[in-house]
Amino acid sequence: MSASLHLAGPDDLEKLLTLVASFHAECGIDSTEEQRRGALLPLLEGIPYGAIYLIGPARAPIGYLVMTFSWSVEFGGLDGMIDELFIRPAVRGRGIATEVLHALPRTLGEAGVGAIHLEVDRTNEAAMKLYRRARFEPRAQYMLMSRRL
Repeated sequence: MSASLHLAGPDDLEKLLTLVASFHAECGIDSTEEQRRGALLPLLEGIPYGAIYLIGPARAPIGYLVMTFSWSVEFGGLDGMIDELFIRPAVRGRGIATEVLHALPRTLGEAGVGAIHLEVDRTNEAAMKLYRRARFEPRAQYMLMSRRL
């Protein structure tokens, strides 16, 4: 199974909607298809705030990764946040996510991104192990805080 990454475009919307719905159901994220469509389409159409990558064969992806971008003085400019990373349950445990998390930083680093961040459920030991293997480190003195608008 290949962890190849393909930049997704507007023609990939329907494939992504299915994958995102599966991820949201698995994680208990309350979202409607209309909300998902509204969040994905601008990224697929090239809005500069992020990008979506299909994982695996472009015709029948086995997962996806949503990367968003922001600016950080601390990290020297452009930085990124992995907003969502999903691999179909049937193909998990084969090193695909690890491969993705090693390839993506190289690509983004070459494009001038100074750091990549992600959020993880503190009770999800498997995910924390995966992210540590990919050299992500917790920032003990910081906590992600959010305000929904």
